[in-house]
Amino acid sequence: MNTTTPEIGLIIVGDEILSGKRADKHLPKLIELLSARGLQLGWAEYVGDKPERITDTLRRAFASGDIVFSCGGIGATPDDHTRQCAAKALGRELELHPQAEALIRERMQDVAKEQGVPYEPDRPDNIHRLNMGVFPRGATLIPNPYNKIPGFTVGTVHFVPGFPVMAWPMMESVLDQHYRHLFRQGAYIEKSVIVFGSMEATLTPLMEQVEREHPEVKVFSLPSVDHPTYGRHIDLGVKGEPARVDPAYRTLLDGLAALKVKLGPELVRS
Repeated sequence: MNTTTPEIGLIIVGDEILSGKRADKHLPKLIELLSARGLQLGWAEYVGDKPERITDTLRRAFASGDIVFSCGGIGATPDDHTRQCAAKALGRELELHPQAEALIRERMQDVAKEQGVPYEPDRPDNIHRLNMGVFPRGATLIPNPYNKIPGFTVGTVHFVPGFPVMAWPMMESVLDQHYRHLFRQGAYIEKSVIVFGSMEATLTPLMEQVEREHPEVKVFSLPSVDHPTYGRHIDLGVKGEPARVDPAYRTLLDGLAALKVKLGPELVRS
């Protein structure tokens, strides 16, 4: 169990992503949503539609104590397994959530009205649609502003559909309603410098020194071999709270000066 500030994780479910039939758009969008709130994504996993693997992935997510978004697989077709796997990972029964049932029935009435046909609540296909509101016992709902069919939350793991038009506003509402206390606008910064003509192995001892002397920050090294502006180079820097980054960055620059490497522009990102 994570006893410090929880990380934020993302699980993408679906064979269509792994096969290349569809490209995942959730990862860059969640990074964007988090960045706007001064937060960072800690990890991401992709998993196909195999129930055993989904269950194992969700079991680890529940046990981690992290804030996790799971996208996809919560529909009611035969290839949708996420709801069932979540229940199995938790060791809980599945049950029709009464508020979810009301929302799904409301949606079915809206569709019938739009199509100009009578609403038939006991029609087999309408009864089947109620499966979209069958969640692990104790789940709470995530409102879906697009079509009213809700997602659900258990603990700090939040389940939303695979469709971006639904998932993205749902993820944003979860962040704003439940995790505002973690927002850190203006409290995170990266400082780096472009290093020419050096290898990462040469810079590793300096990176380790900076992290030893300044454990509150993270050191990063981003090599590139064909950058359109800088060509072959390493973007070397530190990231963290501004007050912590400044002294660590000075240590980094002093070490680079001692190595007598060629430096390019310095970069600041927040």
